[in-house]
Amino acid sequence: MLVSDFDYHLPEELIAQEPPTERGASRMLIMNRATGSLQDSMFTALPALLRSGDLLVLNDSRVIPARLYARRTLRREREKPTGRIEVMLTEQAGQNRWHALVRPGRKVAIGEILVFANSNGGIELRAEVVERGPFGDRVLQFQPVDDFYAALDRIGHIPLPPYIHRDDAAADRERYQTVYSRELGSVAAPTAGLHFTPQILEALSARGIEVARITLHVGLGTFAPLRVDRVDEVRLHQERYTISVETAGAIYRAVAEGRRVIAVGTTVVRTLEHCAREAGGGSLQPHEGATDIFISPGFKFRLVEALLTNFHLPQSSLLMLVSAFAGREHALKAYEHAVENRYRFFSYGDCMFIA
Repeated sequence: MLVSDFDYHLPEELIAQEPPTERGASRMLIMNRATGSLQDSMFTALPALLRSGDLLVLNDSRVIPARLYARRTLRREREKPTGRIEVMLTEQAGQNRWHALVRPGRKVAIGEILVFANSNGGIELRAEVVERGPFGDRVLQFQPVDDFYAALDRIGHIPLPPYIHRDDAAADRERYQTVYSRELGSVAAPTAGLHFTPQILEALSARGIEVARITLHVGLGTFAPLRVDRVDEVRLHQERYTISVETAGAIYRAVAEGRRVIAVGTTVVRTLEHCAREAGGGSLQPHEGATDIFISPGFKFRLVEALLTNFHLPQSSLLMLVSAFAGREHALKAYEHAVENRYRFFSYGDCMFIA
């Protein structure tokens, strides 16, 4: 199977550049994955679609202001900082250590020191380039500070996806977060969750729908295009996740009682299915880990029985995951319907519920 088998035509004007005026006001395409039948709806109808006893699993990772600007210097004391470098933090790699994309990359060598200043010129962070990563990224070792994330908050920018052709606005600081986000670490939002409001979460609870949370920090793989021709050659970056005691217990009870496990977003699917595969038929245990699981047609799903997801890029690993869950022909037919009916695509766009 080829990566090009997951292509579709998307007019550029359908790529959402702004979120809906009101959170939760998105359209929702409903698919029956057994038949491929489609129904146009609104996201506010989600509580009525679910059954009492369903377990809805959310990703509570929070986006950090990961896009930074630095000045480079070759020697710590003798040379003044010079040459502006754009730095995108992508994944934490240890204590005060981060993988990062840098631009222009050819100018950033191992051993260089990057300094990050605030608007008044005061130095907030310093980092040494200590490694070159396998995907052309760099590994930065930051000097310790009292509160690293507070420093990021002062000097960083929200890393909007490259298909949004504008600088991040002040509103994106919260609008590009889910209302239930709490664990800092992602460089892109788990976008299926952007549609939820406190009122919709309350409506779900009132209908007897249980809610659990995992954490998967979205990393470099969100931005990296697939550079191979064949699906069986695709390799993804690792992303860190956490399954809590409460969530492991909720999933165990749902499975034992025959209740549906519903994933909000592909990040939840990847986390749950990775953990189910690792469990080898046993129950999920609370733990932390990392996953590079790639899900494509032919994959055997062990836990997830329904999926809420946004519309994804052509020839992307996420579209392949949706195709594995819904069937490739059904998925591409749904995308064709969404284009014809002027749905909004990608991070700030509309959504699809597949069951």
